[in-house]
Amino acid sequence: MERERTAPVTTRRRLLQGAALAAVPFALLPGTGVAAQTRTGARPGAGAGAGSGSGPRPGPAAGPRAVDYPNVEWQPASTSNYTRSSRPTSYPVDYVVVHVTQETYADTLSIFRDPAKQVSAHYVVRSSDGHVAQCVRETDIAWHAGNWDYNTRSIGIEHEGWVDRPEYFTDAMYQQSAQLTAAICTTYGIPKDREHIIAHHEVPGSDHTDPGPLWDWTRYIRLVNFA
Repeated sequence: MERERTAPVTTRRRLLQGAALAAVPFALLPGTGVAAQTRTGARPGAGAGAGSGSGPRPGPAAGPRAVDYPNVEWQPASTSNYTRSSRPTSYPVDYVVVHVTQETYADTLSIFRDPAKQVSAHYVVRSSDGHVAQCVRETDIAWHAGNWDYNTRSIGIEHEGWVDRPEYFTDAMYQQSAQLTAAICTTYGIPKDREHIIAHHEVPGSDHTDPGPLWDWTRYIRLVNFA
């Protein structure tokens, strides 16, 4: 997720105020780092719910629970930062969205735990060793893409690092992330190609550039297909 350095405070305040009245169920708030990905659209009463006529509901209570992928660490996001759902019954899962955090791994997990941030992703991959944390269950809707429709139909994977610092894109990160993406694609019948494994900046309406031009897509898609 690209760091947005130039958005004025007044603009951010105006967006937040406007989101409460918006008819669409999401809002994209420019800011800095992963914390900038405010997902006000998943607040109760902001629009269509997860497979129901009511407003989206907060996620289930955090606590020890099974993860969706073997050998990952459960690091639950705040229940205020995602929408409870029953995917793929409520919504089909058609995409994997690749992000870069613009934060450290630890700070990203801390941001997802903060109920004021209104942002989350399903998974976070650590740079140094490819260790994976799961923050939102795949059945639920993480607020990561800045587009409600894409949020409902995707799995979001954050990668520790910065878009202009390729040293964070380690072999371990590529390998472990690709194995995770391959497993997600197999589970939901998602084609393992660039039309369905997409960058955050390719989400319609996005004003971000992550994972950036230094992310090796050729290598990544090859690893996904060989995983």
